[in-house]
Amino acid sequence: MRKVTGPTLRTNGVRTPEKLRIGPEAAARRTFLELPPDLPLESWQRVGRQLFLISDSSSWWIGDWIVFGKHMFPDRYRQAIAETQLDYQTLRNYAWVASRFPVTRRRDTLSFAHHLEVAGIPDPEQQDLWLRKAEQGNWSRNKLRMELRKYRKYAEEPDARTSKAVVEILVSEIRKTQWENAARDEGMELVNWITSVLDGAASVDSVP
Repeated sequence: MRKVTGPTLRTNGVRTPEKLRIGPEAAARRTFLELPPDLPLESWQRVGRQLFLISDSSSWWIGDWIVFGKHMFPDRYRQAIAETQLDYQTLRNYAWVASRFPVTRRRDTLSFAHHLEVAGIPDPEQQDLWLRKAEQGNWSRNKLRMELRKYRKYAEEPDARTSKAVVEILVSEIRKTQWENAARDEGMELVNWITSVLDGAASVDSVP
């Protein structure tokens, strides 16, 4: 039998999450989910979390499936996609995001939608930066979108500097709280307060 080579969904050296299962309490069928009448609240919640996780993961699966087919069966994959009866633009988004993020750069603590928000950023390092911010800040997809819009708006301001840099500061929760309190006392947002303090320190250092 001829061995077929091409894109693969397995990678060496990458942590492989355990396989997704709904759980022993639920029986999934094509058109319904069967749950026992005496199912406790905790188990019902756990099943729900798994269902949402599987639903989100399916976006990656479909995207990888399309990318694989495009590479391996360039003359036939479009017909196969058409037969799925799924929205073409949705499928394109799935494939686009899957192609933008190799398995090693996907974050299983964030949703597919998080990755979609940053997929259009040209620089992979900047993509990773924003995903890391979302992961560390426990941002929702909407929060990430809002922060990206704020950043882009600032970058497009006429008086914004043409050369920009992103600075990350890792501090303890106690120090962060202290800074937030100090910024609040000054009637400023935390980022603006930090910037003003650093600008002030730089001005002092520049005095001969």
